[in-house]
Amino acid sequence: MKMKTFKFRLFPNKSQRKKLNAILEECRWLYNRVLETRKNAYEYDGTTLGIYDINPIIPKWKEERPSLKVVHSQALQNVSERVQLAFQNFWRRCKAGEKPGYPRFKSEGRYDSFTFPQTGFKFIGDGYLKIHNIGNVRIKRHRPIDGKIKRLTVHRGRGGCWFACLQVESEPKPLPKVDDAVGIDVGLESFATLSNGEVIENPRFLKRDQKRLKKIQRQHSESPRGSERRTKKKRALGKVWKKISNRRKDFAHKLSRKLVNEFGIICVEDLKIQRMMEGNFRSMNRSISDVAWGQFLTYTSYKAEDAGRMFVEVNPKNTSQICSECDEMVPKDLSVRIHECPECGFTTSRDHNAALNILRRGLSSLARSA
Repeated sequence: MKMKTFKFRLFPNKSQRKKLNAILEECRWLYNRVLETRKNAYEYDGTTLGIYDINPIIPKWKEERPSLKVVHSQALQNVSERVQLAFQNFWRRCKAGEKPGYPRFKSEGRYDSFTFPQTGFKFIGDGYLKIHNIGNVRIKRHRPIDGKIKRLTVHRGRGGCWFACLQVESEPKPLPKVDDAVGIDVGLESFATLSNGEVIENPRFLKRDQKRLKKIQRQHSESPRGSERRTKKKRALGKVWKKISNRRKDFAHKLSRKLVNEFGIICVEDLKIQRMMEGNFRSMNRSISDVAWGQFLTYTSYKAEDAGRMFVEVNPKNTSQICSECDEMVPKDLSVRIHECPECGFTTSRDHNAALNILRRGLSSLARSA
């Protein structure tokens, strides 16, 4: 059994949106209160509080702040779980020598979801989701839910859209066996080049809406703070970013599904994208963010696992410099897009040569582990 998440669009009415926003505000208040309590306990008493120390205090806070009662008790307990997770990640980063990033308090509008771990929700037919203290909210179930529903997270997205994220326990569904293998080299000029020679063009999602985005950003920045115009432009800005994000996700989902359906072994580079963005020009980092390699590779990875395919990450070092035919090192600048080997005469595009090397390294690593 494995956990999967099904995301559906919610269409709350005006009254329901008001209630949903009120619940988020109460959860935000509780998050800050839990964080403050744990922080003070450690600073003044040297005591580290956990979930089981905090949860018994929540009913007392309900008496102090009656508005907390509009939130389901399990959703409130989930807030303390989130603080616990934030501290666990903080300690993990400290031990790993990374930038720690101490858990921060949430300002107004910076808390966007609440979770029901077990109860507090149920479906009313196919078109409505009953949520505790909210009522029957219209939902668009665009695909069947495969498995047993374990928890619900209600999420407020960009542009004021609402979503139901259902965590489901389900059985993997392997696809028919396929022996074909592929190496994938991702890039900026083209989104990806496959070892079979196929080139997937870069959709350049941000560039398509950049002119409109700049116009709205300028109007937003020129509007007085606190004005109705600034609020409208902020909402319009969120809608543009949401469209860009949706196109990017749709592209990544469709391409990853196509590759998983066609190939039994998928070999990719183990990219450290955050490191790649250090010290670059802003335009280069913007292009790397827009192409969203990490999102595409994540989607491909979990789809491959569910389908029973092999997803192999290899060391990316010198994949474009080494000749895939004779292993000769052929140094070339990033501006050189053609691979020409002086040793064996093999000529192809730089990215295709890299994809062939990625495929070979992936197959070699599988053979060593067999």
